[in-house]
Amino acid sequence: MQGFNLHILREIKMKERVLRALESVRPGLQADGGDVELVEVSEQGKVLVKLTGNCGDCPMSKITLQQGIERILKTQVPEVSSVEAVDN
Repeated sequence: MQGFNLHILREIKMKERVLRALESVRPGLQADGGDVELVEVSEQGKVLVKLTGNCGDCPMSKITLQQGIERILKTQVPEVSSVEAVDN
């Protein structure tokens, strides 16, 4: 049971760090009329996000996701293995 609790605590801590990292990219997205929402963080480090506003329909959203959001998340939260967008 104790191992389970440690696992949950690590997952919560990682989610909090991901949320903080997303806050650092949010102003740039909002300046262009978009935003990002955290959907899920898996125990394997896969992060699912939803791009909203102008980012949801933007043809450049894949580049924003990979070269912006994913790069920053992996830098600030090394446990992140990948970042994927879910459909609006």
